[in-house]
Amino acid sequence: MLTQNSLRKIIHIDMDAFYASVEQMDNPTLQGIPLAVGGSEIRGVVSAASYEARKYGVRSAISGIQAKKMCPDLVFVPPRFDRYKEISKKIRKIFLDYTDLVEPLSLDEAYLDVTENKKGIPSATLIAQEIRKRIFDEVGLTASAGISVNKFVAKIASDYNKPNGQKTVNPEEVEAFLERLDVKKFYGIGKVTAEKMYQLGIFTGFDLKQKSADYLEKHFGNSGLHYFQIVRGIHESPVKPNRKIKSIGAERTFNENLSSEIYLEERLQNIAREIEQRLQKSKIAGKTITLKIKYSDFTLQTRSKTVPYFINDKAIIADVARDLLYQERLRNSVRLLGISIHNLNNEEKQITTPLPQKSISMQLRFEF
Repeated sequence: MLTQNSLRKIIHIDMDAFYASVEQMDNPTLQGIPLAVGGSEIRGVVSAASYEARKYGVRSAISGIQAKKMCPDLVFVPPRFDRYKEISKKIRKIFLDYTDLVEPLSLDEAYLDVTENKKGIPSATLIAQEIRKRIFDEVGLTASAGISVNKFVAKIASDYNKPNGQKTVNPEEVEAFLERLDVKKFYGIGKVTAEKMYQLGIFTGFDLKQKSADYLEKHFGNSGLHYFQIVRGIHESPVKPNRKIKSIGAERTFNENLSSEIYLEERLQNIAREIEQRLQKSKIAGKTITLKIKYSDFTLQTRSKTVPYFINDKAIIADVARDLLYQERLRNSVRLLGISIHNLNNEEKQITTPLPQKSISMQLRFEF
């Protein structure tokens, strides 16, 4: 049930275990062994894991202690973000040889709209193959790709044949492809939402497709209409080369748990200074400050405050964060503290795409 606006060729490129792969490329002694970037067997959180480590269940965002229990032979290395940014720029330069419509999601993934491309190559599948080969030849890393008619399907497809593979979902295959998927595979449906869908008897895209828009809105609020559309292959969001930054933040994991607000105040000053540098580098400011507190038992708490004016000064950011720190008593000793700033002055009002009144069934003659 694709619409006329769906006649696009979108590629989603996703680097394979990017941070870990860079470390293994730069240090051959790390190749072939289970590797974690960030964290340690004492403190910290894993930022990325090599495929050798993932076989043991090691993933990003888990604690170093837990990762070490899963994989006793796991090797930890500190992250080198300057190096990752350097590699990411080289990869981005390759993308721009094919199209200016490149929307980076992070250092290691991006959307490309190649409906009309600089090389005049009619097949998006061939473009993705060529880009992946160039990344390997010129950078030394592997990448996976998803190719389809919109960003949503391309994003799902890029994970289909990982690592070092690609998947094309042709226009006429989109709905059948989505119907077969477990709903937890849908980009944007997290663990909590997937569990709720399971409880409602919605296990696959096919099950989701049987539910009306009213039913989904009743159970999932504003997201219900989004789910109604995406399972039908409707996702009109264009590739945005100048993607707006929605928030800027920084956080610190401490070597020892801290239980005194006085010590935490000192850490807030350092975090606020880093955020100020990022805000001023991007020439933006924000109104909403969020304080993130992770306790020694790994429970998480956030506290937010919105001020009536845009700020990007470290002193004001630290003052607001300090007020949030003292908003209520600490529940436990603290292992991590973070500050983020939202409601930025670079945001534009979003226009909601209305539900199409009529879908158009047609044979799409795209060479994918």
